[in-house]
Amino acid sequence: MSAITSIFQYLFTHATHKNNAKLAVAFFAFFLYKYRGHALGTRRRHDLKEPKGALPFLGHMTLLSSIPPTELYQFFEKLNEELGPVWSISLPNLRMIQIDTPENIEYVHKTNFWSYEKGPMFRDVMGVLFGDGIFGADGEEWRFQRKLASHIFSVKAFREYTTDVFVVESKKVLEHLGRAADQGKIIDFHDLMNRFTLDSFGTVSFGESFGCLDDITKEVEFAFAFDDLAEICSFRLIDPFWKLRERLTSLGKRAKMDRDVIRGHALRAIQKRKQEGHHGHRKDLLQLFMDAKTENGEPLSDDMMIDIFLNFTLAGRDTTAQALSWMMYALHCDTTDKSIIKELMEESDRVLGGQDPTYDTFKKQKIAEACFHETLRIFPPAPRNLRICNKDDVLPDGTKIYKGERITWSPYVMGRSERIWGPDAKQFKPSRWINTEKPSQGKFNVFHVGPRVCLGQQFATIESLTLAGMMFEAFEFELVDPSNEPKYAASVSFPMQGGLPIRVFRRPPKTTV
Repeated sequence: MSAITSIFQYLFTHATHKNNAKLAVAFFAFFLYKYRGHALGTRRRHDLKEPKGALPFLGHMTLLSSIPPTELYQFFEKLNEELGPVWSISLPNLRMIQIDTPENIEYVHKTNFWSYEKGPMFRDVMGVLFGDGIFGADGEEWRFQRKLASHIFSVKAFREYTTDVFVVESKKVLEHLGRAADQGKIIDFHDLMNRFTLDSFGTVSFGESFGCLDDITKEVEFAFAFDDLAEICSFRLIDPFWKLRERLTSLGKRAKMDRDVIRGHALRAIQKRKQEGHHGHRKDLLQLFMDAKTENGEPLSDDMMIDIFLNFTLAGRDTTAQALSWMMYALHCDTTDKSIIKELMEESDRVLGGQDPTYDTFKKQKIAEACFHETLRIFPPAPRNLRICNKDDVLPDGTKIYKGERITWSPYVMGRSERIWGPDAKQFKPSRWINTEKPSQGKFNVFHVGPRVCLGQQFATIESLTLAGMMFEAFEFELVDPSNEPKYAASVSFPMQGGLPIRVFRRPPKTTV
């Protein structure tokens, strides 16, 4: 490529004015031919299947831009059915290769882990939200944060503290559900779950609830700014020209304002704790991180702690709230076997028996846990991910990946794939998780795979099953529109667009013999 460019440069330098126009046309014709079916700045891949609609220089940019954000993952699912689990698209300076097979996922994230990283593009796009936190970190920076967080999540006192928090916040949710039942009011369950998980995470993180459940008619500034920033970042991931777009519109200013709001909240919490001092009874994340040291034996900086908290907020608040919301939908939609919810309520009666859940309660909730995992399979909170290859590689299925190319995979697509889960893949069927062998991380990669597997997996499961057990012991639910699946909103996770309206009914008192 450089040799051809040098030839053209020589010809332009030594050509007469009369021939300049001809050379310009020839130069353009050459590049038009070279990039006739893929994007400028990418390698042409004849060996990979691609969707139709690629344009010279732009590749699949216009095709991808024509897909509404609320239909993006169905589009990827359609390509999986038409092209198979491995296919590719090109955007200016960006080739993405989809690798939706368990074997490929296991290889990239475990066997050859260090050859694939988040990369500078991900940090550039998501840095306004994640900063230098663990989700965007690579190499030694990631290794240190991973080791630090792994130690903190394994602290027994922290696990017991979080369980107590979940019970307290779950009782607040039950109060709202009870009022809705008594008044015959429709309630937005998705909004309620966002409030529940944010208040829970606020207490677990900073020792203070955000107060979201105190008044569910009140908008929480932190939550609004966080959601808005996540939406802005999601559009960046599919727009190679997002920097230009944000300069020419109000989006860039909005992103900065959102960032200032969420980072400002975290900083104030840190400063307040420093002023109060360590009272000895603190078991929240803030105190555990303030007591932690860097590899040089120094306390963590305020900026590092802020980055850590914002990373865990996305993982601990958004994904769990969305999982609980989708589980409520999946259990009550028209296509679901009604015996499942009956068995779930019977289990809640048997396991809880009117008592507050303990740390070990969730281990007894086999049906609830199966429903939770089945929800995550069909409605994964992180529906798509990507990595950049840092050296040439070959996947187990023979697919070549060249340095600088992005590999992408979709838990949403894989969870609904009949090749992976069988002919009933799209059915909500919790029984597939009961008394069966646990699927491999490559097959069920919702909590990620290998060294980057989610540290908060048990955290999210306990929180979800604590609330689920308490809710289904006390109430019955009904979707306002059980025949239509909610659309998902644009975000880096999987929120419901327009919420989830439900009706709530108190369960009849239990009879005793």
